Amino acid sequence: MKFLVLLALLGAAAAYTPLTAEEYAYVSGAWNKVKHSEVDILYAVFKAYPDIQAKFPKFAGKNLDEIKGTSDFALHATRIVTFISEVVTLSQNTANNDAIYNKLELFGTDHHNRGVTKDQLTEFRTALTTYLSKHAPWGDNVAAAWNKAFDNVFEVAFTKF
Repeated sequence: MKFLVLLALLGAAAAYTPLTAEEYAYVSGAWNKVKHSEVDILYAVFKAYPDIQAKFPKFAGKNLDEIKGTSDFALHATRIVTFISEVVTLSQNTANNDAIYNKLELFGTDHHNRGVTKDQLTEFRTALTTYLSKHAPWGDNVAAAWNKAFDNVFEVAFTKF
């Protein structure tokens, strides 16, 4: 059994493809344009996908426009953006791949344990890339780099789903 678990982990690690320097530049360049818009990012995610909002006990069933200005909303938005910022920053150097992998594995475990589905994480991906495409320099090259980055996140995080 341990061998199968090890084999699964090695297979997942092999599918993780670090960003090239150029891809990192595209991802970080777009992210740097929006990362200080924490509340607006989370608002856009919840607006596009209310089922995601329903996963947050403090926000479930509440009017989105009313909770947008609360400290609880700002705090959680900051947590999400900080996590993404950390992963983006770590992606700059392939020497950080183990740290990224560990961070993403914990992310996957935590979200799986909270009942978050693959579909909801895919919705989050769609909402975030839509937000980025409207608020940061965007083109096919940037979209491809973000897709690769998200594919990496999902490859590791979904090993727990």
